[in-house]
Amino acid sequence: MRKLFALLFFALFLAPAPLGARPFSRGRIVVHPGGRYLQYADGRPFFYLGDTAWELFHRTTREEARLYLEDRARKGFTVIQAVCLAERDGLRVPNAYGDLPFADAGFTRPNERYFAYVDEVVAMADSLGLVIGLLPAWGDKFCLKWGPGPEIFTTEGRAEAFGRYLGERYRIRRNIIWILGGDRPPEGREPILRAFARGIACGVAGREDYSACLITYHPWGKSSSGDWLHDEPWLAFNMQQNGHAYDFDLWERIARDYARRPVKPVLDGEPIYEEHPIDFDREKYGTSEALHVRRAFYHEVFSGACGHTYGCHAVWQMWEPGRYAPVTGPVRSWRESLSLPGAYQVCYGRELIESRPFFRRIPDQGVIAGDAGRGHGRCTATRDSLGTYAMVYSESGRPFAVDLERVSGKRIVAWWYDVRSGRPLRIGEFRRRDAGATMTFTPPTCGKGNDWVLVLDDARMKYPPPGRCPEARSGAAG
Repeated sequence: MRKLFALLFFALFLAPAPLGARPFSRGRIVVHPGGRYLQYADGRPFFYLGDTAWELFHRTTREEARLYLEDRARKGFTVIQAVCLAERDGLRVPNAYGDLPFADAGFTRPNERYFAYVDEVVAMADSLGLVIGLLPAWGDKFCLKWGPGPEIFTTEGRAEAFGRYLGERYRIRRNIIWILGGDRPPEGREPILRAFARGIACGVAGREDYSACLITYHPWGKSSSGDWLHDEPWLAFNMQQNGHAYDFDLWERIARDYARRPVKPVLDGEPIYEEHPIDFDREKYGTSEALHVRRAFYHEVFSGACGHTYGCHAVWQMWEPGRYAPVTGPVRSWRESLSLPGAYQVCYGRELIESRPFFRRIPDQGVIAGDAGRGHGRCTATRDSLGTYAMVYSESGRPFAVDLERVSGKRIVAWWYDVRSGRPLRIGEFRRRDAGATMTFTPPTCGKGNDWVLVLDDARMKYPPPGRCPEARSGAAG
């Protein structure tokens, strides 16, 4: 045991300083003082719009990593979720350059060549304004309920040493959010997780200071970090995995975490992926598509989430025919999958949220007068705490009534927001006195796949059209 600790302790001092891209000019990501959302250190809003790239460090070349990261930055993603010790047998199968993460059979001495490539990818992301949601290890490395393993983090000492190794390596990086876990329930492993977090904090700050690093936990399906870990001092915000089912009341899980005390932000770190077998049974339920992606985004964000993670079934595993064995049947290669419609449409969702006051947004089903619907007929509402705007998402395009008392001002401007194209459609402006206490709105189209967002603005605020105009979007992309 003494030899093991000596090796790990020595390894901490072998790591060079991280590669030298200029840190984020706005500072690192922190929790907003109100406790509901994230922000840059300088106070500007940060909407966590993640993409799932679990195998990014393990399966890509630097040219492929750059292609992928540039695409995600161009579309408008803000976070890339990736794993150091990867899910797909990441301890025994080398990366694209033939390097394993450890230089010895006992998994005690980090391999500098392997982590130098991780450095490169983190630096690429930084240069593009992207945060890396960094998982030190996939869950089978500390909780071997399934997967190839092996379970190497069996003691607090090993977990803390590896956390410290990574924390020291990336201590000056401002574009990292730390994600423990990896599709596992933490029950029974809490001491190991505390040791990981302690090691990261000590590596970053030189002491156990959790204000110096933003840490969350990625749990297994249909659960939240808050179910086990909400009161842990290292857990800055809750992450859920609401998983790959379609008939699931996503809003209820977000609302549950939103109601916890002390107040912490919450988001879904793994909703249903685009082009994934629904409920892992393609023959029975089919394959997910953009509607499933949009449904998760809007119901959850409007229910109070501080952001959202997108995933594509081919992209998370960086799958290419003939190069890697497929996991549960990806439809096309990861390169072809980069331009699936859902990847654009979650970015339109981010643009909508950022087009109105950010930190005052609250969930409020009281905006909907009468029945909000159930299942796929559900409508979910959010608004400004001061009432200067309100939004309602109608999943199936069914009509709904709005309580106009929830919106301030004598005159109200109404818009439809097309969640498929990101285009606003102006309905018009009306006087509250003429409309009465409630008003019914009928979306332009209805039925499955015809989801819409209603936006109501206090006319005095002179807010711009919701979202971002297509001309500005195409200009930025160029």
